[in-house]
Amino acid sequence: MEDQTATRSKKRSILALSLVFGPALFLIFIATRGCDHRFKKLADYGLVKTPTFSVYNHKGKQELSLQDYQDQIVLITTLQTSCPHNCGLAFFPLTQNLYKDLRTNKRKKLKQVRLLSIVVDSLGNPVSDRELLDIQDMLRSNVEGYDPELWQLVNADPKIFYDLSNNGQKLIVKNKKYFGGVSYNELIMLLDKQNHLRMVLNGHTEGMIRKMKEHLALLLKQYDKERAKKQN
Repeated sequence: MEDQTATRSKKRSILALSLVFGPALFLIFIATRGCDHRFKKLADYGLVKTPTFSVYNHKGKQELSLQDYQDQIVLITTLQTSCPHNCGLAFFPLTQNLYKDLRTNKRKKLKQVRLLSIVVDSLGNPVSDRELLDIQDMLRSNVEGYDPELWQLVNADPKIFYDLSNNGQKLIVKNKKYFGGVSYNELIMLLDKQNHLRMVLNGHTEGMIRKMKEHLALLLKQYDKERAKKQN
């Protein structure tokens, strides 16, 4: 009886996720599995390639591509100029939960993790450098211990990151149910050290921010196991 109840609960969770993401569900890898650490590693959904883009980090403005982040785990989001009070993501859970973990563990287990946020307007369009710098000032004012080396801001068209598809299903979906009418305003992508996509989740709620932390932990655990295996 308990097994049947658990199965029904899991099906309801999957149905709820499908209602949130609609056609983009294909790449939203059954989030209910994220709480179950019995599987050994995340699925690999292939290489993500980008042209060069502008990044504002601890070194100032740089022209980089995702290849420059190889050997680092990368979380990719968008960040609207209307933040912190009107965002596609759950801004304060993002800062007080996910980013706080990165900051407090930056010299330990999370030292190879970077958060890249593409700054866009409320409709998901690229912005000027001045608007991006205003967002950087906002982060300094609103985020405890904001570190531009850990949380880097990108000035680029977000489509170069999110224009992905598989089996005919696209990650970019235009629909009024999304913030600003486009899905990537709410999505968080997790890329491994080889720039391969390992997870995409909707970060519009605190619960999904926590699930992304769990998936990040699984990816880190995978690397720990691989490292230990090489040492044996």
